Amino acid sequence: MCKVPFPKVALTYEAQLQLLKDRGLSVDDEPKALFLLEKISYYRLSGYWFPLLANKKDHFFKPGATFETAFKLYCFDKELRKLFISELKKNEVAIRAKMIYVLSHEYGPFWFQDAALFRDPVSHARTLAKIGDEYTRSDEEFIVAFKDKYSNPLPPSWMILEITSFGTLSMLYKYLKPGRSKRNIAHYFGLSDRVFETWLHSIVYLRNVCAHHTRLWNRAMSIRPQFPITPLKTWINNTAIPSNKTYFMLSMIKYLLLTVNPGNTFTLKITDLLEKYPNIDILAMGFPTDWQDEELWQK
Repeated sequence: MCKVPFPKVALTYEAQLQLLKDRGLSVDDEPKALFLLEKISYYRLSGYWFPLLANKKDHFFKPGATFETAFKLYCFDKELRKLFISELKKNEVAIRAKMIYVLSHEYGPFWFQDAALFRDPVSHARTLAKIGDEYTRSDEEFIVAFKDKYSNPLPPSWMILEITSFGTLSMLYKYLKPGRSKRNIAHYFGLSDRVFETWLHSIVYLRNVCAHHTRLWNRAMSIRPQFPITPLKTWINNTAIPSNKTYFMLSMIKYLLLTVNPGNTFTLKITDLLEKYPNIDILAMGFPTDWQDEELWQK
């Protein structure tokens, strides 16, 4: 295909709104629409009126499509991301704590520096360099105190891994050689080590999506966490659901919460959010029609 230079120019907010109207989008409150175009941006909102298009090539809207409908989709997605972040944090803290505990008792305080424990020396060296960068940049009081008192190039794992990103932590687990300790960490959360590894990658991906405020609700994720074949806790029975859609990610978080916070109200939070936005197409999120009948969502 022959490439051509990008031909479009920036439009004023008024011109953006007129373009939407010319394409068939109904706008009942023009001052509000102009305000939202200014505060959120045309391009970010465009992801939420895309499902309202009848002609996705020429960007003409379906009859009855409204600006308000697109904005409600945006609001739903914003609340969904907040819910994800809130619950991901609980799981992340528990995963971090378990890794530190198990591996420090098995291999000592500085296990993360021992290249012999990892299956890929190059990736381990790269990960260790990231940890060193995070250590250098940190102004946490306990890190400053360690630098002042001790000669070690890095603190023990229970200190340094509190300031490293979850992405870095997931890489340490990924490249850790297979063995009892790696299995024990995963089994604590009711998974095999291979499945747990893919779930950690998924959590990192989800965090990035939420942190950058990008569209989540009907997203087809670029990663596919593995479906547990022999889960140690209650899991969903429907094996036909796509693992790269929002419903699978919600199920994944719920499953981890069975260990991290057994008395959680995650099901109620999801139900309340969907009831607040009844026009949301949950099928586009990967939800099966009978999702609430799954035992996982009744715990």
